Amino acid sequence: MHHASDILFTLFIVFVAAQIGGEIAQRLKLPGVVGEIAAGCVIGPSLLDWITPEQTATGTPLDVLAEIGVVLLLFSVGLETRLEDLKKVGKVAFLVGVLGVLVPFGMGSVWAHGSGFSWDKSLFVAAAFVATSAGITARVLQELNALQRTESKVILGAAVIDDILAMLLLGVVVSMQGGGGFNLSHLLLVLVGAIGFIAVVGLGGARVMRWNSSWLEKPLAPHSPLMIVLALCLGLAYLSTQFGLAAIIGAFLAGMIASETRQQHTLEQQTMPLLALLTPFFFVITGSKIDLHELANADALLMLAVVTVIAIISKLAGGWLGALSLGKRSATIIGFGMVPRGEVGVVIASLGLAAGVFNNRIYAIIVAMSLLTAMVTPPVLAWLLKRSGSDETIDRPRAT
Repeated sequence: MHHASDILFTLFIVFVAAQIGGEIAQRLKLPGVVGEIAAGCVIGPSLLDWITPEQTATGTPLDVLAEIGVVLLLFSVGLETRLEDLKKVGKVAFLVGVLGVLVPFGMGSVWAHGSGFSWDKSLFVAAAFVATSAGITARVLQELNALQRTESKVILGAAVIDDILAMLLLGVVVSMQGGGGFNLSHLLLVLVGAIGFIAVVGLGGARVMRWNSSWLEKPLAPHSPLMIVLALCLGLAYLSTQFGLAAIIGAFLAGMIASETRQQHTLEQQTMPLLALLTPFFFVITGSKIDLHELANADALLMLAVVTVIAIISKLAGGWLGALSLGKRSATIIGFGMVPRGEVGVVIASLGLAAGVFNNRIYAIIVAMSLLTAMVTPPVLAWLLKRSGSDETIDRPRAT
């Protein structure tokens, strides 16, 4: 019982910290997610040390809740995203996804090699510059009621492509450690499997639901449609990991499939309480994973500043170039929407530390860069969206 009570008390601390941080951020006219991430920094090892790395390690209750929270968040985003809308921005989303991977990977590799890493280790470090954290951007878009904008649909579509390419790049650089080279046929097989999974589930599932969704109401339970689509969400989240993709991709696809049902509006309303309870855990835990003590010297801070600037500029440039056909203002919004690295960079940093690619200081710098991009992006993105106004069709070329 003592262990259970300790877990409950920790959950209480995290949840209350999220509410306080979110409230302060919103009073400062910032997105609530900024306050939640900052709250994680405050209660984590950097300051109060109320939650420790051991409590947020893989498989712990906090880690599981954080994972469920971001899975549900992307499911809810998918609920507001129709397949037909994504098709309209398919070409732009593809360009944003590809350039948003290649530019950061190239710039990250050059910086790492110039900092003294061998080329194989430089490529590993560069992998942490690549993958966008869709959960953070999605939360900002959701808070601002901007999910129906063209820019939002491009960002979400590009995030799927981004995840596939990042997964392949990570597979290459991991296999290259120790000079073993990489198995091209295996990587191509993984690529085909990932694309096939998204195509079959996304296209096929949406078509089935569009054809007939009345079967969701056949069970006698009063909330049967919600229960069925949540089961679909968890199942596809798991399956996506089996194809080498992030769990949130499967959750997003599940939401997109459910958006084709006639119960869409009801499902959106019913998932709101779940989101309010669980998604704050993801953002607080993300913020808690940085230890400022590793950065307590001028050299480390300078390196962190350089790495963060490279991370922001490279992702912004890749997204901006890919979306330029929509106009400069929309391209800037999309570029910033692709900037957050969040938990993706943290995961890659952890793999690099475990593989002996870099030491604790480089690990702390990469983690800090990932979280700084997650904290810098929301207020900038919010300002850009509000400044651009609610009418996205004025003087703006249509996506093809």
